[in-house]
Amino acid sequence: MSLSSSAPKFRVAICGAGIGGLVLAVTIGKFAGHDIHIDLYEAHDAISTAGAGITVSRHTSEVMQELGMYEDISRASTKPPSSNCGPKFRISNVPQGGFEWFQRTLERAPSSLHRQNLVEILKQYLPSSCKLHLNKRLTRYNKQSSGLLILHFADDSTATADVLIGADGVRSLVRKTLFETLDRDIMDPSKIGHYTNPSWTGTLLYRTVISAKKLSQMDPNNIALKDFFIFCGKRKRVVSYPISQGTLLNVVAIVTDEQKAGTPFEGRWVLDVSHEEVQELYRDFEPTVKNLLKCCENPSRWALHVVNELPLSTCDRIALIGDACHAMTPYLSAGAGQAMEDAFVLGRLLAHPLTTLDNVPAALKAYQDVRLPFAQFVARESERTGHIFDVDVPNTDRGNEQEELEIQKEKLLGQWRWEDEGGAVADWLEAARKLQESVGGGTMHYLSPKV
Repeated sequence: MSLSSSAPKFRVAICGAGIGGLVLAVTIGKFAGHDIHIDLYEAHDAISTAGAGITVSRHTSEVMQELGMYEDISRASTKPPSSNCGPKFRISNVPQGGFEWFQRTLERAPSSLHRQNLVEILKQYLPSSCKLHLNKRLTRYNKQSSGLLILHFADDSTATADVLIGADGVRSLVRKTLFETLDRDIMDPSKIGHYTNPSWTGTLLYRTVISAKKLSQMDPNNIALKDFFIFCGKRKRVVSYPISQGTLLNVVAIVTDEQKAGTPFEGRWVLDVSHEEVQELYRDFEPTVKNLLKCCENPSRWALHVVNELPLSTCDRIALIGDACHAMTPYLSAGAGQAMEDAFVLGRLLAHPLTTLDNVPAALKAYQDVRLPFAQFVARESERTGHIFDVDVPNTDRGNEQEELEIQKEKLLGQWRWEDEGGAVADWLEAARKLQESVGGGTMHYLSPKV
């Protein structure tokens, strides 16, 4: 970390204090010290996060180790019963009782923790060079001829920044403004809406957190109490795993209607619903799942939207990370991890000694070249995984059931092979190499060809 007491070399505004925005601020602070001033803008009156559980994969652990917070994360995490046991998959749309399909065997099984616990840990690591601004919802930004960025907020206030990072989620206003203001030689105007507007997947997620004690009293031998389970059925499934040291269960019930994918969603994207609504959807599932859902409290229904694949994630001194850039389906449990990897690589590049205000676009381009293709690959693989679940889970009434199950098992296991390769540190080293080549290699073209 730099110990320089001189004026910052530039100022970074991060819009969105979710997991990605927090990791970015922590990374910049750790590796740049006070050489970069950070303004972290959050639309709400407190830093919180959507959803409840998050799985900590090898890639995510790597980021935590580099930032010096792995021990804190580890203490807050719920460990699996065995170090090499991943999620268990069951065929559960059998009212009389389902059966175990298969279990992923891993070199190191992921742990899990409550998202808010992760947020609280990240807040503790925010650097003194970071100023947090609450109740600041960005509506748009514009650029002056000098390159200075003027940020406009919903409360009619304004602020300035040298660099702007959109970590403001699937409905990102940074993304919207970026694409609406791109030079028409770069962006076909007819495609702007495709990139700025999220797309509904035809899927509804029902999220809830369940008391392990309550479930244990109702069904002491319920298998969901101890392990990570995915209960599978035709176009429906329930994901459940322990969090908060096993005192709570994070539960997500998923219902998909493929015919509605890409159509406009009518109504609020997030809505509180009754537990009866959730239970009714799974009336044809095994008793284990029915009892699990009987314990749900204050469930909410989420219309699952994604960001259509973008042709670029940076322009000049503006960049997108996380859901603002590549909001994806949850079928690989990879969305939060990809946001954290984005943030780590981008933060390291901005903090790099070679990065100055004049060549920030080169640093952002190196980030884009390394991270955007991989994150979009993961998003496509997640979508494909959901398709395998929703279309191809075998009908348990058919005679060749076992053979079909084995074929589908191999398909699904193949969907996680990317986790064994690369990682945030490898991405950062590759991006640093690209930055060094571009800064020392003459003219740099920062924008993609017309799309």
